[in-house]
Amino acid sequence: DAGIDHIPSNDFTYYDHVLDMAATVGAVPERYGWNGQGEVDPDIFFAMARGNAKVGAMEMTKWFDTNYHYIVPEFHQGMKFQLAGNKALRHYEQAKKLGIQTRPVLLGPVSFLLLGKMKADAVPASKNNSAMEHGQGDALSLLEGLLPVYEKILGQLADAGAEWVQIDEPCFVLDQPQAARDALKRAYELLTKVSPKLKLLVAAYFDDLGDNLATVFGLPVAGVHLDLNRAPQQLEAALKAARKDQVISLGLIDGRNIWRTDLSAALPVIAKAVAAQGSDKIFIAPSCSLLHTPVDLDSETLMDAELKPWLAFARQKLSEIAALAAAVNGHKNKAVFEASDKAADSRKTSARIHNPAVQDRLAKVTPEMLRRRKPFSQRVVLQRQALNLPLFPTTTIGSFPQTAEIRNARADFKAGKMKMPHYKDFLKKEIAMCVQIQEEIGIDVFVHGEAERNDMVEYFGEQMNGYTFTKFGWVQSYGSRCVKPPIIFGDISRPLPMTVDWSVYAQSLTKKPMKGMLTGPVTILQWSFVRDDQPRSVTAGQLALALRDEVLDLEEAGIKVIQIDEPAVREGLPLRRKNWQSYLRWAVDAFRLASAGVRDETQMHTHMCYAEFNDIIEAVAEMDADVISIETSRSQMELLEAFVSFKYPNEIGPGVYDIHSPRVVPQAEMETLLRKAAAVLRPEQIWVNPDCGLKTRKWEETKLCLKNLVGAAKTLRMETTERLEARKAVGGSSSIH
Repeated sequence: DAGIDHIPSNDFTYYDHVLDMAATVGAVPERYGWNGQGEVDPDIFFAMARGNAKVGAMEMTKWFDTNYHYIVPEFHQGMKFQLAGNKALRHYEQAKKLGIQTRPVLLGPVSFLLLGKMKADAVPASKNNSAMEHGQGDALSLLEGLLPVYEKILGQLADAGAEWVQIDEPCFVLDQPQAARDALKRAYELLTKVSPKLKLLVAAYFDDLGDNLATVFGLPVAGVHLDLNRAPQQLEAALKAARKDQVISLGLIDGRNIWRTDLSAALPVIAKAVAAQGSDKIFIAPSCSLLHTPVDLDSETLMDAELKPWLAFARQKLSEIAALAAAVNGHKNKAVFEASDKAADSRKTSARIHNPAVQDRLAKVTPEMLRRRKPFSQRVVLQRQALNLPLFPTTTIGSFPQTAEIRNARADFKAGKMKMPHYKDFLKKEIAMCVQIQEEIGIDVFVHGEAERNDMVEYFGEQMNGYTFTKFGWVQSYGSRCVKPPIIFGDISRPLPMTVDWSVYAQSLTKKPMKGMLTGPVTILQWSFVRDDQPRSVTAGQLALALRDEVLDLEEAGIKVIQIDEPAVREGLPLRRKNWQSYLRWAVDAFRLASAGVRDETQMHTHMCYAEFNDIIEAVAEMDADVISIETSRSQMELLEAFVSFKYPNEIGPGVYDIHSPRVVPQAEMETLLRKAAAVLRPEQIWVNPDCGLKTRKWEETKLCLKNLVGAAKTLRMETTERLEARKAVGGSSSIH
């Protein structure tokens, strides 16, 4: 209806599109019990994603530098692939019956292999899934066995009438060895021969093709898609590299953010490409899948009248694509372009965007504000005296189950059906229940459960200046998990304390330490739709100053343990290594600016999850959090390797069970993971906690898992004490150091 010519299909998934491809090519680990016959059924598909009562989930990580997640494929030497159902064909035929000719989308074979991990051996269902080996070369050795499956998929699509197929190879915006480029050449030498009727468009997005550009344009494919929003500089090289019969798809409309396109600024870029390649060889497109944007701005009937014209959601972005195409073809809609120009001018000149006081405060930040008073080796002594915790102290990451009662009460409050005093009383009862449960289970460091929070980013954005919000701006994170990112449109400041009252109330209910819970500046930045009119580093600094105020207020109110979650630090890492250093510098500084103002006795925690830390471990250490909790259970403590080889100096809470799975994890399984940690870390370094927050879980399983967690910690304490006593008995040191 919007006038789009190439309409994608096979872009829907019940969980994530990488898991879809794993199921399509039969890459199902043996422990999930697939018999190798027919399609992978939904029960097995979801067991791979989330686990079940018998088996845990596969590893999950972030999709490049987005907040979308994918299940990491598992490979092993000699692996056999097979076509286990052609979802792409099924979706293409479904659309065709509706009279819509689509361009099916597939994750490319080389990127699929590069995104997975090699196992040392095929692991039977009865054995512990622990030994992981990395190595792109190993995965690429499986290409020859994988390509026949792709040939079958493409052949069936061609026979069904498909004219174009889009094959995504996003791994080629990353630094790649020559072996990966050679694999790409080999793959498309074969795939382009499947059918003379079928045209292949290779798509890459999120960054510059860079040193991979010549290889990609040298493929015998009909077209190449470029992300010109993230990497506009690559167009010049692309125009020189492209064959004259090759289509260039210009990704000019931002598929990752919600700002309206400046149509007048985009036209000259298209004109340049058309002049070089010809109008019939230029596509106009979003920079990437519109999965990462909300659906329809027209649904936001309550949005601020000044801000709304600055925005474009997915449906509006389709209209922008159509308007640009029409203009290039000589049918420019004057009214549409005038509205675009007006919105661009309004945003540049609005007094609501710039706050001189915020800008001045950030300019006056000193190096001293980024450092704790004493090094960790001295702080930790004071913190242990203040907190008096046992070995292997137990805690959780922050949130407890967000029950239907909590969600209904929040909805009633927002709708005006429940008044503020009643809503506060309800939340206090929820907090008191969380405290009581933790007392009964025997947790060492408590959390208040976060019943008052709708989301770990939106909650804070609602209390800061410079933010606006949507009612229906949902985007998928994975599976049925969607988030509604707030929008940063102006300079950020915190007018009033955001969490202090709830933390103080929770602390009043127990003598155990109560953690104050905050989301860090980089994560708030990454998980918001961020203004694009100033460097992200500046916005991160503004957020850090707002959080610094909150941290100091929590400390002044008597909170001795404060956690600033930064799960998105690794996610925000630029895709090209040459850009890492500058990003890590301002990301680390933002965390330190938020956290370093407290007294040495105050223990600062952070949390990170679902990321590879090896590449940034020095920067993680430089953040200088007293305790870091990380996701490690899905990878069987594999992610802990980075902290071990680096000799991470501070304390670590390696997650001992996966909170995304509904299964009740046995105590013995947690003990096994803790022993792995204890084998490579000093006992006094280790905290015991789940992988992540518990908001998506149910209370029944949560209580049972936490009881097992506490039991596992007690077992490790006892084992450690017995070893020390035995050492002491034979004249050795009794020190846990």
